[in-house]
Amino acid sequence: MSGFQVPANRAPIRALNAGWGAIQALGIARPALTREALVRSARRQSGLTDLGADFEDAVTRHSLRLLLESLEWEARLHPFGRMVLRGTLVRSLVTRMRLEQLSKEHAEIPGMPVERPVFIAGLARTGTTLLHRLLGCEPRLRPLLSWEGLSPAPLAGKEARPGRPDPRVQLARTAERGLRYLSPGFFAIHPVEADGYEEDVLLQDVSFMSPTVDATLAVPTYSAWLHAVDQRSMYRYFRRLVQLLLWQRPGTYLGKTPHHLENLPALLEVFPGARVIVTHRDPAKVVPSFCSMMAHARKLFSDEVDLPAIGQQFRDKQLKGVTDAMEARRDLPEESFIDVHYADLMSDPMKEIRRIYDFLDYELRPEAVAAMDAFRGANPKDKRGVHRYGPEDFGLTREGLDRDFAPYRERYAIAREE
Repeated sequence: MSGFQVPANRAPIRALNAGWGAIQALGIARPALTREALVRSARRQSGLTDLGADFEDAVTRHSLRLLLESLEWEARLHPFGRMVLRGTLVRSLVTRMRLEQLSKEHAEIPGMPVERPVFIAGLARTGTTLLHRLLGCEPRLRPLLSWEGLSPAPLAGKEARPGRPDPRVQLARTAERGLRYLSPGFFAIHPVEADGYEEDVLLQDVSFMSPTVDATLAVPTYSAWLHAVDQRSMYRYFRRLVQLLLWQRPGTYLGKTPHHLENLPALLEVFPGARVIVTHRDPAKVVPSFCSMMAHARKLFSDEVDLPAIGQQFRDKQLKGVTDAMEARRDLPEESFIDVHYADLMSDPMKEIRRIYDFLDYELRPEAVAAMDAFRGANPKDKRGVHRYGPEDFGLTREGLDRDFAPYRERYAIAREE
């Protein structure tokens, strides 16, 4: 056991939660998490009204209803967490309205081609962030930037102009500073930087089939439904947001999230011609590493962080991801996929990059190599701190994880890490 502990919230946040919680116990100043209240706030904030036909379909209505019910009755949010999540939900609604408005004003947006996108679809903690940032050095690839993920649509009347940066960047920098203050240890696990590359989940959350809520909160009813439902509707909306991004900055879209593993048939149906990079690592390292990251994240929203429960949740979640992916790939064209092992990526990253470039049918040009070398030189391992964790910290064992993930390890010949 490594002695992993969830760091306490900073004193001002504890004081805010205590004071605000006391007021809310009297039925005062409790931010409403209802569909009607959120829509009103989004319309007030955006000055728009049209949420699009997608918002009224049965799947989206059910998604939002179940999400809000689970947040209200299961997540045990503290007041600060409730406020942050409410703001996130309102921002998603504003994004939907801005997408509808821009699609009316610019008829080319819905017809934007999404040609041969590239997706990284390995489990979290398998080298996906390193690979994402190295491939982002390729000029032809167009990754999602963190500030775009937070605000995919240009702000009305505040579009970027020569000599004036996009105001969305400043909003993201403010959010980055806030996260650094609230959870500095999180950056040793996963750096979140306003100008850095981020995961597709930021766009997928806009559909209210939210991988982020599923990962960061204890919402068992919502999570069980999310992992069982057909997510093609979410992927279709995700594609609309990718088109919006490509309209603003063209290129070959480069996406990343572990959530794709559970949804490979939907991903390839909605993005025909997509190429998928699947990363692999010893699950006995991956599962507790992801647990530690989510324990840090959960503290931002709730005072109840049950480490054994987190261990069970993410053991099940990650086992489902690799199992669904193995089953799906039996029926999907193998030429759509390339497998990359974490050990190989760590020992010789440029060798793996060359393999990936061959898979993509790209020429690896000197300027891309130089950019990748510069990134690696500026970002050594453990630059932001050492990340310590062990399976026992989360009620798990090495032997149990070896047993549970044995078919996956055998299928991809995954080396054991000590």
